[in-house]
Amino acid sequence: MKLNTLKPAVGSVKKSKRIGRGTGSGKGGTSTKGHKGDKARSGHKDKLGFEGGQMPLQRRIPKFGFTNINRVAFKGINLDTIQSLVDSKKVTTIDFDTLYNNGLVSKNDKVKLLGRGELNAKVSVKLHAVSKTAQASIEKAGGSIEIVK
Repeated sequence: MKLNTLKPAVGSVKKSKRIGRGTGSGKGGTSTKGHKGDKARSGHKDKLGFEGGQMPLQRRIPKFGFTNINRVAFKGINLDTIQSLVDSKKVTTIDFDTLYNNGLVSKNDKVKLLGRGELNAKVSVKLHAVSKTAQASIEKAGGSIEIVK
């Protein structure tokens, strides 16, 4: 194979229509835009979502619900994730920095420890929130919990 022999596949490249190049071209005169009117003029653009005067979709569908401005969104981390972290990395303290350095959370997340799975290791936990089942499992394994703001 040589660079000077490379070609696009047959039929993949088409010539563009040359419109507005005089009457002899067959595509001159009105340049396939019809006669007069807004759509024949330069700079014409429909509004986003315009449906030809029909009530547009974003206005046909009703609004519902609301957004609570006081909601605090937590990133959930389960006990089985913590157990695998303890097994692989041999950590004894679980805090935000440990989770961040292992790629489990992003830098602006607030973390809540959730109770899925089992925890066999004794760990001390310093996180933003802990569920009751997770708290019971940690205390059963002999660990400690500290809530950080």
